[in-house]
Amino acid sequence: MGLKPLHDRVIVQRKAEEEKTAGGIYIPDSAKEKPQGGIIVAAGPECKTVAEGDIILFAKYAGSEFSMDGDELIIMREDDILGVFA
Repeated sequence: MGLKPLHDRVIVQRKAEEEKTAGGIYIPDSAKEKPQGGIIVAAGPECKTVAEGDIILFAKYAGSEFSMDGDELIIMREDDILGVFA
């Protein structure tokens, strides 16, 4: 990764969107919601509670989305993270 977050910021790669429901019904693109979970790709030097590789849950409108090397990423503050999966 060529981008290093500063202070208490983290870079997150959102997990993949669900293509179909548990019952087997396919979800059209217009009805899909963006997942609120992802994996931390990079963490700033002041991050105390999370590290690279952690799987997290974050607020719905957290951070700023950007594209890098064909990947859709989000940069957000550590405060926007709601929880870390153990």
